[in-house]
Amino acid sequence: MGFAAKVCAACLAVSTLAACGTTVARPSATTSATPQEGAGRAAQDATRYTANATVLQNPQHGPQLCMAVMTSLPPQCGGPDIVGWDWSKVQSQERQGVRWGEYHVTGTWDGKRLTLTEPAGPQVETPVMPPSKGRFASPCPEPQGGWHPVDPSAATMETQEQAIQRAQSVPEFAGAWVDQSYLDGLPTGMESTAANDPAKLVLNLRFTGDLSGREAWIREVWGGALCVTGAERSEASLRKVADALPDDLRSGLDLQALETSVDTVGNKIDLTVYVVTPRLRGWLDDKYGPGMVEVDGFLKPVA
Repeated sequence: MGFAAKVCAACLAVSTLAACGTTVARPSATTSATPQEGAGRAAQDATRYTANATVLQNPQHGPQLCMAVMTSLPPQCGGPDIVGWDWSKVQSQERQGVRWGEYHVTGTWDGKRLTLTEPAGPQVETPVMPPSKGRFASPCPEPQGGWHPVDPSAATMETQEQAIQRAQSVPEFAGAWVDQSYLDGLPTGMESTAANDPAKLVLNLRFTGDLSGREAWIREVWGGALCVTGAERSEASLRKVADALPDDLRSGLDLQALETSVDTVGNKIDLTVYVVTPRLRGWLDDKYGPGMVEVDGFLKPVA
């Protein structure tokens, strides 16, 4: 396993060991609601949501909201219909019967469609959160004198890969990542050349169950800095839930999962849907247990 740079290494630690979901088919028609559900939906309809997104229309469908776009020419994408869309009010591109553009949209959500409550406009800048310096930090307390290899001759990229493969070989494996906090504070431009030094990074491995003997077992191949910690859920169990989650959502709430992935460091599943509601959060906690699935909405409530 290679780690090319500090940021890429962090991403690789998660993405390589994560199960990424794919867009699933659009949900079936909504069943009739009870009076209580209908009242809840009416209240939800009054909430305005917003997003920066591509809007695309082709010969098969009218204007639709797209979360992801295939970079062909013309582009290809699909999503929920947009009610009230007027191409004459916005700038757009058109090719081979396909019309599209990138916009900032605001409207109400009925569970299937976005109904505009104001004209679409150019995409707006959103604040970019700086990466958290503690995101990939080792949960183990730093040893006195700092993190150092216990056997420099066995602190190599080859032994690092062997250690990760060994950890992945048992059902209790719950995740692996590298902590490269030693890069913090380096001048811009030096991080990429200094990254992935097996003599300086900390290899983090997680397991469920009894940890007795785990560190010694890894030390048979890895001589670099090491942090072995426990986890509530194995990676295999998280992958299983992540794979089933799109179908569970469709059958349980008639909702579409836009993306699912396993967060190795957080020991949880990340889920993206169009709109997050209290009902959805409660359903996820009831079905999978509190904290197992963290959900985010593509459409955000207007503040």
